[in-house]
Amino acid sequence: MVINQHQRNFKEESEKIKTPLGKRPEWLKVKLPTGENYSDVKNLMRKQHLHTVCEEARCPNIAECWNHRSATFMILGDTCTRSCGFCNIKTGLPTELDLNEPRRVADSVKELGLKHVVITSVNRDELKDGGASIFSELVRLINEDMPDTTVEILIPDFKGDEEAFKIIMKNPPDILNHNLETVPRLYHAVRPQAKYERSLELIRWFKGKYLRTKSGIMVGIGEKPEEVLSLMKDLAEHGCDILTIGQYLQPTKMHLPVDRFVTPEEFNMYHDEGLKMGFKIVESSPLVRSSYHADRHARAIF
Repeated sequence: MVINQHQRNFKEESEKIKTPLGKRPEWLKVKLPTGENYSDVKNLMRKQHLHTVCEEARCPNIAECWNHRSATFMILGDTCTRSCGFCNIKTGLPTELDLNEPRRVADSVKELGLKHVVITSVNRDELKDGGASIFSELVRLINEDMPDTTVEILIPDFKGDEEAFKIIMKNPPDILNHNLETVPRLYHAVRPQAKYERSLELIRWFKGKYLRTKSGIMVGIGEKPEEVLSLMKDLAEHGCDILTIGQYLQPTKMHLPVDRFVTPEEFNMYHDEGLKMGFKIVESSPLVRSSYHADRHARAIF
């Protein structure tokens, strides 16, 4: 892939900034989560016996988001059937399926008075539909209870099963999100049970149903800038509207190590190049996660 002068400039600057791994640079430091709204959201999650990806994935933005009464609900339990090298969510074989979960989540969305809600899940590959019916029922309940609330769902790939996609479309969300996470060369380590092309085709399939689509990736896990730009081009060509890019942070010593701390200048380059490629929104900075500023994205795109 041809690298233009703008991309060359950031590469030259990045070479001058070598932050020793083990010591986070200033741009990655965040405050400990506190605040009245933070406590209210946390207490509600415990009362309703719900999970959030904010907690399970140790999101660095949990204080900011929860204090704005914004949270990403994680459905289908807390045990994932896959073993991704970057993810801190528990892996194993789930033993139950809570059919009342959609009702509890919808009640919580109403109690919090959310204008935009993000719903994600663990992978449930042992289920025939991968859990698509739970997603669909939850979207239906939120639309029924709070018709003015926009709904974003961050779904697994459902192993590429089109029947699961059709179940999602019975109660379509306002934004359909599915993360590619990393460049194809690193899938064997980062997403060993996933397929890059399968995830791209998922984005294309839902875009073909006229949904607004979104995806996210991590950087600093071993990829090269030119590989990121190639991935971005692939996503744009498959109809992705919104892209999020953030720094990978190793959750425990058992997970993949951080390869490098990506500079703010490089994140800015990805933002600018993404807009040139045709993305409607590119959220690119060190602390960005898939649901970061999701409410702002919804307001901007509708």
